[in-house]
Amino acid sequence: MSVSVRPVRARPLDSVPLSGAASLVRGAALEIRRDAPHRALLLHGDDLEVHDLEDLFAGESAPSAVFPMPWPDWGRGGASVSPDGTFAVFSGQRAVRAVDTDGTTLWEHRHTCWGSPLGHPHTGDERQVCNGYEHGSCRVSDDGRFVWAHVLAPGQEYEEVWSVLDARDGRELARLPLDDSSASGSHHLSHPDGVHMGLCIGMGQDGILLYWARWDGERPTLWGLDGTLDRILMDVPPAHGGFLTVEHYGADLRLHALDGTVLAEQDAYTWDYGGGFVDAGTLIAGTGVVHPEEEGVRHWLLDAATLEVRGPVAYPSGAVGGPARPLGDGTWLTYDEEGGTLHRWSAAEG
Repeated sequence: MSVSVRPVRARPLDSVPLSGAASLVRGAALEIRRDAPHRALLLHGDDLEVHDLEDLFAGESAPSAVFPMPWPDWGRGGASVSPDGTFAVFSGQRAVRAVDTDGTTLWEHRHTCWGSPLGHPHTGDERQVCNGYEHGSCRVSDDGRFVWAHVLAPGQEYEEVWSVLDARDGRELARLPLDDSSASGSHHLSHPDGVHMGLCIGMGQDGILLYWARWDGERPTLWGLDGTLDRILMDVPPAHGGFLTVEHYGADLRLHALDGTVLAEQDAYTWDYGGGFVDAGTLIAGTGVVHPEEEGVRHWLLDAATLEVRGPVAYPSGAVGGPARPLGDGTWLTYDEEGGTLHRWSAAEG
């Protein structure tokens, strides 16, 4: 099914040459926090460079902080930076490690190795890199107090857990079992209410698991998206409860309440994985990047409450070749991989 709608003109706001920054629109390298600047986390050699997004568009090429990678040969699992920018937390194959800007280890939370096969011997080397591509992920909470980490529990049995660590010393405060998971990888998404944390686990051909948790002051509470193994967590609205998902193969978009209740659905196109909330009232979503059965790459604006399609985005320079990354403030990013340029847009008035 498709709908007939009028195009919405995109207004160019900023652009900056930024080679190798595709991860800002295609991955988790853009860290958006409540009441904090948007940060770009870019890998440069063996370092994680942290940039304030506004500084980048203002022409400041020097990073605000640089964190040496604890495992230079390990590029999966991602990283998260504390709200005050003083430390970064990395998700490795055998540990979650917090480091400061000179590379000093502040703490390390060891866990069973994600590498295969289970129980394989380790040589004791500090590289901590083994065979396999499976990985967890981690995220510093928006208040800087906790680190949420998807890891394998220590022990001889395969047991995936969602651990809540004290951000000061890495001490495990709570451990939530993830009995149904057999992860290929995962990503976290913190809710702008400052209370809830989301976890999306990809299991390859076995589907996807989606969990939410909240810390009530003493312990976390966990719940999952019931009755489905096929929905990817895309984004959360900037100012109210709920979250957005896309079906594993792009069949539809759904807006959910935090308890998982479906509030709206849109199946007019085969949707890509990228997109989310431009602002509290508007979504942006894409077609044609992941699923080429849709003719050409296109971005679409939708009503954030009903998921009604408002129209395709018409860019002044013509087609845009990749996904859109919304910022929640009325703007979104695209990246020109051929030209190595990051662009910021808004919808033109009238």
